[in-house]
Amino acid sequence: MKKHRKLTWRQLLTGAGLLLLFAILTLLLFGPRRNEEKFQSAASELFRQEMVHNTLNMHYTIAHPEAFGIREYEALLPGYIPGTSGLLTEEMEEQVNFWNKLSDRGLDDQDAYARKLLARSLENSLKMQSHAYYENPLSPASGMQSQLPILLAEYTFRTARDVEDYLALLSQTGAYYDSLLVYEQEKAAAGLGMSQVSIKKVRRQCRQILTAESLARGSHFLQTTFQERINELYARRGIERESALSAIRRNNELLSEVLLPAYERLDQGLGQLSAQQETGHETNGSKQQQADAAAPNAPGDGLPQGLAAYPEGQEYYRQLLIAETGSYRSPEEMYDLLKNQLLSQLNTLRQLITEHPACALPSAREECLAAFPYTQPSQMLEDLQERMSQDFPGLAVGGQQLPTVTVKAVSDSLADYTAPAFYLTPPLDDTSANVIYVNEKDMPNALELYTTLAHEGYPGHLYQSVYSRRYLAGQGADPVRQLLGYGGYQEGWALYVEFIAYDYACDLLGECGQPEAAWYIRAEKANRSLLLCLYSLLDLMIHNDGADCGQIASVLNNFGISDPEAAQAIYTYIAEEPTNYPQYYVGYLEILELSQKARTLWGDDYTDLRFHTFFLNMGPSDFSSLSEALEDVSPDTLGP
Repeated sequence: MKKHRKLTWRQLLTGAGLLLLFAILTLLLFGPRRNEEKFQSAASELFRQEMVHNTLNMHYTIAHPEAFGIREYEALLPGYIPGTSGLLTEEMEEQVNFWNKLSDRGLDDQDAYARKLLARSLENSLKMQSHAYYENPLSPASGMQSQLPILLAEYTFRTARDVEDYLALLSQTGAYYDSLLVYEQEKAAAGLGMSQVSIKKVRRQCRQILTAESLARGSHFLQTTFQERINELYARRGIERESALSAIRRNNELLSEVLLPAYERLDQGLGQLSAQQETGHETNGSKQQQADAAAPNAPGDGLPQGLAAYPEGQEYYRQLLIAETGSYRSPEEMYDLLKNQLLSQLNTLRQLITEHPACALPSAREECLAAFPYTQPSQMLEDLQERMSQDFPGLAVGGQQLPTVTVKAVSDSLADYTAPAFYLTPPLDDTSANVIYVNEKDMPNALELYTTLAHEGYPGHLYQSVYSRRYLAGQGADPVRQLLGYGGYQEGWALYVEFIAYDYACDLLGECGQPEAAWYIRAEKANRSLLLCLYSLLDLMIHNDGADCGQIASVLNNFGISDPEAAQAIYTYIAEEPTNYPQYYVGYLEILELSQKARTLWGDDYTDLRFHTFFLNMGPSDFSSLSEALEDVSPDTLGP
């Protein structure tokens, strides 16, 4: 065995010892700078690559690519490429290793925090990558067959180049949807295909979202919104008249010759998959039948299965929970958290009804809605901004002007397939104009609209997105942060402030001389919290424990939901959209836990304003990272 001789400080000055000393001095003097350079170089390249390889994502992330060093790019709408899973895994492994091994020495607080988030997020994504066929890009509720048209309709035309990019992306929609069909075919071959019920819904959407009749009339929203945006660009002299007219003609051609046939092929392809599942004549169909037979719901009922019904489904679900909620709690820990919250909300609701029995009567609802003073979204948004001003930091970060917001109605052709309301986040470098969509097919009443606008607008998604983007930009945070999505941080916050808006509504009715009507609002708040908590528990039961439709119906019956069709609809939605409810409600509960931790750490220095400022200043994050950061922050730095 070779022995190593320990060098004294004198020997370090001679021979190899001198070289070693030079290396140590280099590390001490230049190591931090090298770490900073490594971070900036890697982060910049990662961000640039993500942008140039997905023009649609780039357009919604940054308004002016040249300001981020992106001057040359080709408009691309990337789809699924078969056989690339192994390569993607290798690339992701390299990224995980790099960000885990990179030291924080020499990095400022923003970059060190970004490095931590990147390492954690990529590590979880790598674990999910091994489950290649568990994603659902054609989900009936949130799939790209309904989401892509909305993104195209809201594609902002700032320059003539934006129009060129839009038309180039539209020309690729045929290949894009074809690639998603290939993915679904491979999923079915692996025994992980969509259920008959889900296929039927998506096929109906393909036939209704875009029709030859609407295109012939020139009334489809992808025609009308395109012309509106072209006219606005022309009015600003951003495009010549002949170019504008040519673009309108080209848009109509692509809708008829590319996108419409793409929907038709997708419809037909899914129909073939459905037939294969029913007959079992094809190998793919036989595998799917075997999967159905092994799943808890009765074979042949056509209902979607929870992830637990499939091989490795539970493992995938655990990683999906982390990705979507931002919480590193295990499903078992989440179950306990949700169960305790469910009992708490049940007690709250019972106490309200015991003390004010009238709040549960239909007449209480009618009285409340009749007394509600606002009917227009603009009035409600103005009231919400005024009421939140004491407990939330202002939006004029860095002297920027307050953003504008436009409330638009969802197109009739998409009303059946979109949420009651949604908000499109603005680019990093242009937070001035914002849009909230309201689905008027099932128009919410005044109270629901008020709390919905709080969820989507102030102090919800719009406020949170604009504030965090402006603050992080002012702090010099690297834009690579924007590649990381945290549903729990964003949707949890929106639900958190939605519940605050119920309290605002109570105050509002009290000011209007209707204090009794406020008791209905308190009961409605507790009931909504109870239902969201229950649905989150059902999500765990379906996807982690393997509960079937019958078992879910039994649970719902205990909560007064006895209609079999209603129970099946709830089961089906949750089975098709794993982790959707938990990202809202678990995210909300994690914010409450974080708030309680802040109260414990800060004592008398705690205020809601300081906590909200901390949460928003940190920007989108997982809750473990937020909890760790909370321990190092001084409340004195977060405002009065």
